[in-house]
Amino acid sequence: MFRRFLAVPALLAAWAAAAPPLTTIQDVLYKADGTRFNGTLTIAWNSFQAPDNSTIVTQSTTVKVTDGNLRVQLVPTIASTAASYTVTYHSDGHVQFQETWQVPTSGQPLHVRDVRVVLANPSDGSTAAGDTTGTTAVTESTVVGLIADLGARPVKGPSYAAGRTAVVDPTGMLSSASGNASDCVHVDGSSGPCGGTAPSFIDGDSPTGIVDGSNTTFGLSAVPDPVASLSVYRNGILQKAGLDYSLSGSTIQFTPESTPQPADTLLASYRSGTADAAVPAPYTSTQVLCSGAGASNAATTLAPIGSCNIPAGLLAAGDRIEIRFDLAHPGATSGFSFAVQWGATTLFTRTAGALDALVAGRADVSILPTGAQASWQSWGSALPFAAGVAAASDGYSTGLTLSFLGTDSAALGNFSVVRIP
Repeated sequence: MFRRFLAVPALLAAWAAAAPPLTTIQDVLYKADGTRFNGTLTIAWNSFQAPDNSTIVTQSTTVKVTDGNLRVQLVPTIASTAASYTVTYHSDGHVQFQETWQVPTSGQPLHVRDVRVVLANPSDGSTAAGDTTGTTAVTESTVVGLIADLGARPVKGPSYAAGRTAVVDPTGMLSSASGNASDCVHVDGSSGPCGGTAPSFIDGDSPTGIVDGSNTTFGLSAVPDPVASLSVYRNGILQKAGLDYSLSGSTIQFTPESTPQPADTLLASYRSGTADAAVPAPYTSTQVLCSGAGASNAATTLAPIGSCNIPAGLLAAGDRIEIRFDLAHPGATSGFSFAVQWGATTLFTRTAGALDALVAGRADVSILPTGAQASWQSWGSALPFAAGVAAASDGYSTGLTLSFLGTDSAALGNFSVVRIP
């Protein structure tokens, strides 16, 4: 028994003497934001010969790094240039990166920078053996949340095409909007002509119904939209909604106290919501936009001698504007010029002589969905009759100014601008 107890320490000493030498790698690891790295390092190696000719078999080990502190002992690989360690860094639930270590024999602890290997690519452009820099494949399953995020993203549908507006179809896939290049895309993904139709203005509408002193119910040509746009006049006196009458659809119901009497005149003005450009307004009454006397201009260059400011939202496609004007230039010994300007577009310009004491002119402007087309004519005491047509691209939805221009003391005696819806 005594000899057996002496033999155990001897065997342990012989085993320790036979173990290959180890090099200690000890360091503090940080992230790029200055915080300490926490995670694990998986260190793997292929079979190689240790410096003492011990055989190191293929295996791996995992080292835990807490608060950046790393300490691991490894067999030196310097004895065989092909031997190396593949180190995989794990943190936050997935692989961070990989690098290669070659560990020399050292009696002192080494830092990671002392064992890290960065292999250059060969001159032929191929990847050098053991070069893991930028070449490590990361599988989708190792990235936390990637599979779910990819599944939640919209994908291209069968009607997707480059260079067109993308819309989400009923199945949640990305499709391309169809239609003409000049169309606008609606919020439901459909397309159509851009812009909306202007409201239809109805002025001077004569309500239907017998005016006999007892009838209180009268009808309008269309439904006022909005309701507040309705103005009802009885013998030229504005009636008050809720006090003199009530409105239901296109029906006016007068109160007993305000019942129209025989020989009373009823008129109404209102808007009827949006109007289709292809459908005429339900009631076509004229509306005087501007009228009056103008001024004169003594200069020899054209300058405004009268104008009519047409407010925004008044004109709509299908409307027509009739323009009339009269000029005077009595007792003059020289000629003069005059012109009519629609927005920034000059419809026509003419030059009259000294004998033209009186000049008259007119123009008709047709309002188009975009811009307008005009026809004109003018003549004078000696000025021969002339006519022509012109196109104007000026927008009218935000308002427009019609101007009369003159030179050399030409005076605008009278003008009128009438809208026919």
